[in-house]
Amino acid sequence: MVDSPSGLGEAAPVGDTTPGLVCGHHHLYSALARGMPAPPRTPATFLEILEQIWWRLDTALDLEMVRWSAMLGALEALECGTTAIVDHHESPSAIEGSLEVISDACAEVGVHVRCCYGVTDRHGAEGARRGLDENERFLRSGGAGMVGIHAAFTCTDATLDAATGLARDLGVGVHVHVAEGTVDADAPARLGDLVDDSWLVAHGVHLSRPVPRPFERTTLAHCARSNMHNAVGYARPRSWTGPVVLGSDGIGADMLEEFRIAYVKAREDDVLSTPSEAWAWLAGGWALVPEALEDRVRWSSDEVDDPWHLAFTPGVRALDVWVDGEQVLAGGVATRVDPSEVRARAAEQALRLFERL
Repeated sequence: MVDSPSGLGEAAPVGDTTPGLVCGHHHLYSALARGMPAPPRTPATFLEILEQIWWRLDTALDLEMVRWSAMLGALEALECGTTAIVDHHESPSAIEGSLEVISDACAEVGVHVRCCYGVTDRHGAEGARRGLDENERFLRSGGAGMVGIHAAFTCTDATLDAATGLARDLGVGVHVHVAEGTVDADAPARLGDLVDDSWLVAHGVHLSRPVPRPFERTTLAHCARSNMHNAVGYARPRSWTGPVVLGSDGIGADMLEEFRIAYVKAREDDVLSTPSEAWAWLAGGWALVPEALEDRVRWSSDEVDDPWHLAFTPGVRALDVWVDGEQVLAGGVATRVDPSEVRARAAEQALRLFERL
């Protein structure tokens, strides 16, 4: 038994539980997007999806929306046994202080988070500078995370140099979308010698195989469901030479579901793929947020540690969760926040967001 250092809740059992799960690539700001107004026209390409949906949404965000979107995303993660989130954020109209808002919201729910701001030149050199400043301010003030870059195709060479230089100065990695769609297929040439082993590469769908030399030992955040949803292709994580983790790309943080989808997609690609391989990708998230290894989750199934069983058993849910020794989910209900209030406040902010769209 592990005693609670805070004195709150029960002591966290070890023998009948698993560690907390990790979402290796999330966009917490997207939690308010459900039910958003349809785009002006139906997007037919990945770039049009970005331009007509996600880049319109992120520009409309203010800090109050960011806060309640993060609260809702963290709550839903906790309810799924996910105790750690590696987040990639963008809110071009509300950059300053946004990472602290996200970090505080997750802490209030009781979820670990690694934050970054996705630097981009989509809003000019001044917008890129403000994004760099937000990364630096947050990390120098003690925040946990990485330096974020949106993607090479939305950044100038000068911005890419500045972001990677900042990461080296701060001794952290870079969290960046790479070759998610064909629009970013030249990312290896653009990023070149800037890449090192500390990078977290999201998607990597259109990186060639064998993996290009600069990316050989970087960590891939594989987001199978999102890649299928955006019809961008398949990243083939089995052929990745560095570590692999699983992410949701903003579609919640039900990592058992992401594990099942990652397995089925891998199996479709190669009949020799096994659930154990997909489980190893899920377990890879613990290298990104080691604290989650000390968290404990009690599940509705006693077979949750068997990948073959779990791959074919839908509906497994978290019953009790302990984070840092404190029980933050009891009987499926969050203990630190009122779930009904979080959902109601998030719904209010979603309506504000939709009006702006």
